[in-house]
Parts: sequence; C-alpha cells; structure tokens
Amino acid sequence: MALLDFLKNKEEAEKSKTAKKTSASKGPKKTEKKVGKVLDTKVEKSEAVVKVANTKKKTEKFSYEAIRKPHISEKASYLSEKDQYIFEVSPNYNKNEVKKAVEGLYGVDVLSVNVVKIPAKKRRLGKTQGFRKAYKKAIVKIKNGQKIEII
Repeated sequence: MALLDFLKNKEEAEKSKTAKKTSASKGPKKTEKKVGKVLDTKVEKSEAVVKVANTKKKTEKFSYEAIRKPHISEKASYLSEKDQYIFEVSPNYNKNEVKKAVEGLYGVDVLSVNVVKIPAKKRRLGKTQGFRKAYKKAIVKIKNGQKIEII
C-alpha cells in the first residue's frame, strides 16, 4: 500500500505544479478577480450566518412527547371560551417544556401554564380491585383572539 500512496502523492504534486504554471502565465488580473469573488462570498457567508442566528431564536426546539392528548370535559369546553385549554401531559415535563410544545404544535402564543397532578384512584369491579392510573394535566392560557382546534 505504501508504494501506491507514494505514486498518488507524486501524481498530485505534478498536477499542482502544472496548475501553478498555468495560473502564473494567465496574469495577475484574473487572480484579482478571484480574490474579489472570494471576498464577496465571505461577505455573503457572514450575512448568512447572521440570518441563521436570528432564525434560531425564533424556532426553538420542542418535544412531541410532552403533550399526550387534549383533555375533553365539560369544564374544558367552558374554559376554551376563555382562551384556556387543558392537555394531558407526560409526568416528566415541566411548565416551560409544556409551553414550548404547545407553541410549537399549535402555533399560538402561550401566556401561562398551570400544572395539576391527578393521583391514582382506587377502583373495584366485583372482587377485583385496582387503581386508575395517575396522570398530569396542564391548563394552558393563550393570547386573546387565538384558538386551538382540538376536535
């Protein structure tokens, strides 16, 4: 393998020598144009970096796992008239993560998030006893005039 590497390096060296000779014979005017193009592209790249940095602030990452499903009940339908919506939430997520998830999924501005932990409840069917699962729900208040279509 070392012999082949040596030959490849030799061929590359010859190509670079011929490229230098042709660029030197063409004259300095063309190299100035190339330098100008390089400078232009550097300016464009720096502007592009600024634009990308601005868009990153607007689009924050959010998790689809934070919100399990909307909680539909009488009270939830009553609160939806007051721009508040109730969602069943994964127990590991906090208010800030729930806020980001709702803003990302539904494209609304969230003003506040209240979180309630619903405990497991004892249930019985005949002799069989068990528990209904515990869950966490979040009451999300959004800006006036915005709506979330749940159904």
